[in-house]
Amino acid sequence: MLVKYTPQFLNKLEDLFAESDYVLRYEKGNFKSGYCLLKDTKVAIVNKYFPLDGKINCLLEIIKDINPDINQLSEKNRKFFLELTQTHLDLQ
Repeated sequence: MLVKYTPQFLNKLEDLFAESDYVLRYEKGNFKSGYCLLKDTKVAIVNKYFPLDGKINCLLEIIKDINPDINQLSEKNRKFFLELTQTHLDLQ
């Protein structure tokens, strides 16, 4: 799948998070990787000062790490998640 660094692609990733068990927050912080993942409380925090491509890359890494339950996702988001996980991501 080709990753598009657009606000629309970011919105798709945020919608995927909205349907998962995890809460996505944008906060300032000194995260070495650009994000912090609190697995016990199911919170993902992304540096709000990151540019658009940095936010998208962080969300892609987090989604691979948390592996949301696809049964909770809508049909549209389930298809999008399967595209993300079953293909090699071409970052541009």
